[in-house]
Amino acid sequence: MSDYLDLIKERVVIFDGATGTNLQLLQLEADDFGGAQFEGLNEHLVFTRPQVVADLHASFYEVGSDVVETNSFGSFPIVLSEYGIPEATFEINLEAARIARRVASEFSSSTRKRFVAGSMGPGTKLPSLGQIGFDELAAGYKEQVKGLLTGGVDLLLVETVYDLLGAKAAIIGAREAMSELGLWVPIQAQVTVELTGRMLPGTEIAAALISLRAMDVDVIGMNCATGPNEMGEHLRYLTQNTSVPVSAQPNAGLPSVVDGKMHYDLTPEQLARAQRRFVGEMGVGVVGGCCGTTPEHISAVVEALSGQQAQAHAFDAPPGVSSLYSAASITQDLSYFSVGERTNANGSKRFREAMLSQDWDICLEIARDQVGEGADAIDLCVDYTGADGVADMEALASRLATASTLPIVLDSTEPHVVETGLKHLGGRPILNSVNLEDGDGPGTRLDSFLRLAKKYGAAVVATCIDQEGQARTAEWKLRAAQAIYEVATTRYGMKPGDLLFDPLVLPISTGMEESRRDGIETIEGIRRIKQELPGVFTLVGLSNISFGLSPAARAVLNSVFLAECTAAGLDAAIVHPSKILPLSKIGEEEKQVCLDLIYDRRREGYDPLSQLIRLFEGVSAAGSVKEDLSLLPVTERLARRIIDGDRANITADLDEALSAGYSALELINEHLLAGM
Repeated sequence: MSDYLDLIKERVVIFDGATGTNLQLLQLEADDFGGAQFEGLNEHLVFTRPQVVADLHASFYEVGSDVVETNSFGSFPIVLSEYGIPEATFEINLEAARIARRVASEFSSSTRKRFVAGSMGPGTKLPSLGQIGFDELAAGYKEQVKGLLTGGVDLLLVETVYDLLGAKAAIIGAREAMSELGLWVPIQAQVTVELTGRMLPGTEIAAALISLRAMDVDVIGMNCATGPNEMGEHLRYLTQNTSVPVSAQPNAGLPSVVDGKMHYDLTPEQLARAQRRFVGEMGVGVVGGCCGTTPEHISAVVEALSGQQAQAHAFDAPPGVSSLYSAASITQDLSYFSVGERTNANGSKRFREAMLSQDWDICLEIARDQVGEGADAIDLCVDYTGADGVADMEALASRLATASTLPIVLDSTEPHVVETGLKHLGGRPILNSVNLEDGDGPGTRLDSFLRLAKKYGAAVVATCIDQEGQARTAEWKLRAAQAIYEVATTRYGMKPGDLLFDPLVLPISTGMEESRRDGIETIEGIRRIKQELPGVFTLVGLSNISFGLSPAARAVLNSVFLAECTAAGLDAAIVHPSKILPLSKIGEEEKQVCLDLIYDRRREGYDPLSQLIRLFEGVSAAGSVKEDLSLLPVTERLARRIIDGDRANITADLDEALSAGYSALELINEHLLAGM
């Protein structure tokens, strides 16, 4: 545990204020920066005017700051290349850290240590938009961090994050640098949310939390973009949904132009009042200031909060996944987490043909269709004999990263294909899948995938396969799951909520004697895994259960089997959501025959498999398509949406009902509850 993290537990930690805007107040000229070619590059001042930088640090320590940030916000190759000096990355960061460390030592005493945070900004290119490659960005951050660590920083501050993929590159680059140098310090990540209420690409705060929390940062928070008033509710969300310490470094209000210069209106007293509220009401544990905040601002904050301890917030939101834009909880009340299966080259002929012909527009259309069908995530599988998996994953993951509002499940047997996808996804994806087929040693699939999951902050599907083969009985499924769980949690540091166990769905439609109990064993396997491994999730690939039957029979059997699995504790399923029928839409005889088949209730003269086949002879799958409800009155429609589990259309119907004069309370009490 670092001294810095220990201090947060004792009392509120106070950072410094702005670097850039305070340097601008000095009205430095081109010569101060080392010539016209470097004018405006504040980071170059560590070479040309080091005392100016040192004096700025001292001005914040003098008023009581615990931490100052190095003058290194833009000092990594991507930014420095714009000034023609990318090769100076290490030296600039080394000197920036040394200057701050020297001043911190002057202000430290035996009873109070002053800290230095290595500032790492976002740069000028968004990797999520393809403006820069992930590897290039991570390598640049790695070089920056080497300089900062060598110069003696106490923590790394990944700040003003507006693109989550860029934050991942910074964190991964930082950890690679720490590993090479053998120096480990905490990482604090701070996102910036615009006046729109979202980050620059459209990311909501919940998605940012899920993605960064999965990267195991030590402190998470916000800085820049707005003043404290606009930041408040986002900070409240963070403190209510994570036990990790939360930081707040707002601007001194929203900027305006006065006499041709940028001006910030927020007074020191107003900033102090806001920070007192963040600490007292929300439990924020780290405070400071960003653009426009001066030593006077921080002095007021110190006076308001000196010695105060933030209230503990121990609650963590349930584990989830996210796209670049929005979050999705794997835990679904009264339902299951559905993973759309149609973007799988092995399961969808249309998708495979589009992929092989490089018709990426069709591939994206198929992906977007699954949003309308009610999927919670999209399964992306490009594995196909003869295809170039890396190239196909590069093409599709880079497009889906911004084209899909749903989280992505990267489905491949090849670690290098999966990592290609991970380098494009700013949200938190799921990797499908790992098992123990080739053991758990170095270089095995289990080892490779779990390392990737830990590095990029992904969740993992673990299939119940060991070196004996596919687990067929519930006991065997549990045994395989326990073995993977033990390795994943103890050796790789995965948490229970990072793991989705697939107990394997095998066909019960073949008529072979050895497959008759496969449905029973899968259901019982789900139940046992949920009981014996608290906190993990379960997932199945649903369609295997009905392999070989007619489309109409498959839709009904799949739906009944899914309901039985969900009742046993199933959390998620890879499905075609629009082909899953509410039980209320399945006839009693068909339902009973499916249950008899699932639970192997044969008797003399009665085989449920034969009966199911007879029931659906000549029946078109069109009978399983959901009927058009648009002609019903809106209130009846709402009740039917609940009964049918039709989440895709309920929002539009609610908007229509509210516009028609129905009150929200009336809709809930009389119509939605009626459907429930």
